[in-house]
Amino acid sequence: MGINAEELTELIDSDEDFPAQRQDEPSPFQYAAGEEPDWGWDGRGVYRWAAGSTRFRDRGALLLNPDLDGRDFAVGQWIGYRPTPQGPAMDWQTELGTIRIIHTTEHGAASAMAEELAEEGGAAHGVVTVCALVGDIGWSGPALLAADIAQPKLEYEASWGLVMKLAGHALPWWPGLLRRADVISQWSPGAQVTIAEVLPDKQEATLRRAAESGAFDHAARTALTDLANALRNRRVEGVDSDIRIFGRHDPRLKGERLLIAAQHRAEGYPLPRIDDQELLAEGWRAIASSQLFEAYEPLRIGMLHDSRLLPYGPQTEVPAGLATSRRWSQQLTACAPTTLHAVLAGDAEDVTFYTDEVTGIPAVRRRAHRQGMWIFLSPLRLPETGARLRSVVLDDTVWITTTDGRIHPGPCTPSDHLWWGDGWGDRPTEAAWVISQLLDNLSTKVSLRDHWDRAPRGLMHLLNHQHPYGTELSRAMLENARSESHHDDPEDAA
Repeated sequence: MGINAEELTELIDSDEDFPAQRQDEPSPFQYAAGEEPDWGWDGRGVYRWAAGSTRFRDRGALLLNPDLDGRDFAVGQWIGYRPTPQGPAMDWQTELGTIRIIHTTEHGAASAMAEELAEEGGAAHGVVTVCALVGDIGWSGPALLAADIAQPKLEYEASWGLVMKLAGHALPWWPGLLRRADVISQWSPGAQVTIAEVLPDKQEATLRRAAESGAFDHAARTALTDLANALRNRRVEGVDSDIRIFGRHDPRLKGERLLIAAQHRAEGYPLPRIDDQELLAEGWRAIASSQLFEAYEPLRIGMLHDSRLLPYGPQTEVPAGLATSRRWSQQLTACAPTTLHAVLAGDAEDVTFYTDEVTGIPAVRRRAHRQGMWIFLSPLRLPETGARLRSVVLDDTVWITTTDGRIHPGPCTPSDHLWWGDGWGDRPTEAAWVISQLLDNLSTKVSLRDHWDRAPRGLMHLLNHQHPYGTELSRAMLENARSESHHDDPEDAA
């Protein structure tokens, strides 16, 4: 800023708007040497302050200068499209100089582009300021982050409306998935809206490649193609949503400040989906149980997007050293790894693979830790053996012991987890409702529909306590808690 120590002291004393000092985080070396951390000022804060000051206005953020407010500008000129390392850009000649808009939301793009131009001598293409999209929308249009060539490392928020006035033209805007060089380069003032294809992302391309590889049977190919179509449909719906939010939510923006420069091709969408859920389930089971290299990435993608595509509950991790997990491990059978085992193992190296033959759930033991970790998919239901629930053990998850001497992870629905203890205002109604169902029928396929209303209040209160890990609640304790209404609880009364 060119402010010497004497001027700085004067500013601190006389200008109440001058930014306050802040203390930097001490470095490890300062910690080790017992030194005090440095005090200083946030550069962006000072840069914004300077733009609003009288004395240092010409050294502050260019697009925050209050002298620009309400001023009439000579009509600017569109210079053209420019490919840049930071993304597709448009240059606009204005009274202030050339303003470059990079049509990207990549973090730090404006600053990186400004630094690059500053290194070229500060006058490359006459650019004085670089703007990049933030991703949300402000009062006058899409939100922008600006970085001036004079201070390229200091990004600040700029107004779409001001840049539009400087350009003398409603500014073009592209939905995120159409923000590509081949689309943006087609635009010029007065151009028609470009109709562009929404391209497949890496995940969709992986699914389609697997479906076309010849490695899978009909059911698996159908499942892979169906999920690929679902992902493409979501991306197209995302483009529609972007256009609706940015271009149509405020009539003042459309046409006057913002031009929707591209739309996706509508013909053929939405892509067809499969109604036969049994066929899809058969396909994903075949993928999960295979030992094909080609199945790993498609299954990983599938499990990321839909927790219901396999007949298992949520992924759960528990330490192998717990008494409950040690006891449960004795029921497991070592097996050759399937694709599902490989997905559960991830990038772990020292692992062994198991199956719970009673419930059918896959399990992986990872030995990276001293005690190791069990990673498994919880069951959706416990088997019909004629046994009853004997007790519930509260450990890293909820465990069920049965009258035939077995122990199982608590069954659950695919998208939920069972937990217990003080939830900082939340209550373990899921676990309470599941346990209540298992008390009546151990082999029921549990439901969590309306668990907030259906969970017995007494069971919920029992599980809401922060019991010591490994606490075992007998059937009698559970039945007794379920029979209590807790109407006298002051929180319930409230």
